[in-house]
Amino acid sequence: MHFLVSLLSTPAILLAVVSFIGLCAQHKHPTEIFTGTAKTAIGFLIFGVGAATMTGALQNFNTMFTKGFHLVGVIASPEAATALAQNKYGFIVSMTLISGFVMNLVFARITPFKNVFFTGGHSLFFACVLALVLKANGIGNTWAIIIGGTLLGFMSAFLPQLCQPFMRKITGGDFQAIGHFNMIGYALSGLLGGIFKKHADETTENIKFPKWLSFFKDFLMGVAFVMLILFYVAAIAAGKTEVQKIAGTVDWLVFPLIQALTFTAGISILMTGVRMFLAEITAAFVAISDKFIPGSRPALDVPTIFPFAPTAVLVGFLSSYAAGLIAIVIMVIFHFPMVIIPAAHICFFSGGTAGIFGNSTGGWRGAILGSFVVGLLLAFLPVLLYPTLSGLGITTSTFPNVDYNVVGSLLNGFLHLFH
Repeated sequence: MHFLVSLLSTPAILLAVVSFIGLCAQHKHPTEIFTGTAKTAIGFLIFGVGAATMTGALQNFNTMFTKGFHLVGVIASPEAATALAQNKYGFIVSMTLISGFVMNLVFARITPFKNVFFTGGHSLFFACVLALVLKANGIGNTWAIIIGGTLLGFMSAFLPQLCQPFMRKITGGDFQAIGHFNMIGYALSGLLGGIFKKHADETTENIKFPKWLSFFKDFLMGVAFVMLILFYVAAIAAGKTEVQKIAGTVDWLVFPLIQALTFTAGISILMTGVRMFLAEITAAFVAISDKFIPGSRPALDVPTIFPFAPTAVLVGFLSSYAAGLIAIVIMVIFHFPMVIIPAAHICFFSGGTAGIFGNSTGGWRGAILGSFVVGLLLAFLPVLLYPTLSGLGITTSTFPNVDYNVVGSLLNGFLHLFH
């Protein structure tokens, strides 16, 4: 059991196995099989190192920002919520994850939704949400696993299909799907971008910067500049005492500089890993598609499309995070029972991706609008499921992703009809 859970929640190994099977099916030379399999795993691990580096820096930003601006509420972080869920329902969550992957293959084989989902972490988070909703409604363990696994498998095949028209615009082909459970939000961002379809050619990548801002033409330098400002705003707001607690031996005014540059280094590492493993898995998956699941495509994590519109990622992050902060003000003014605090790393990956989708149909205007709306959804949708989750002891953090909350809320409402 532990072996299977570890395998299915470790995309590097899972993708390496797929690459191995695909290369064997193509009767490649053993040297090519070894090289392709190893490059797939190593590339994805490099990708993971970059993502972890970025997430760690942004979590430090979250700490300084919430302390500096005295924000008290529920952190929208699926990692923390998953840890709480696994402590209480670990067996059900694990079995839902395993059965969900199997059912994903079944649905990809027998339905028109030919997407095989490889973002194991997101599958684990979704398995948690489904297990919690089912248990909160009194469903027995066996049925919770059967229902949860079937839903997870179906959504893993179906939801990427919503994004595929936009993915073809973004990537210029149909070789890859998106595998990140904000797909309802991304598709919505692409549709909203269409409002500005007359300006679709005015993309974020063609923005003409004045000479004194010409460094923004270099994506990494633009990221470094923006993150430097954000980190220093958060650090100064938090003050010396609070920053020094997380800075350790580093001076509190040097710490924001290091964190901003560390984040930028992380995104550079991430892009390197993406280029390495994507080339291998795409080539190997051809055989999987031809022999086992005709017409299928891999659904991969969102940073795999960052190189197609890197500036849109930055625009989407800023727009979605701004939406999350506005949502806090609205929740306080209208006395919501809880305040959802946006996590910067969620806004970067999810809001940044929404920016790419909006940009693909409406240029920079679409990127801003689409990611802003997704930012509002990331903030407000968790309010719907929070009473159910808090009843099971998940109180200090929650699952912000659009798909978790839409599907989870619909399932919760449906089950309530029988109570």
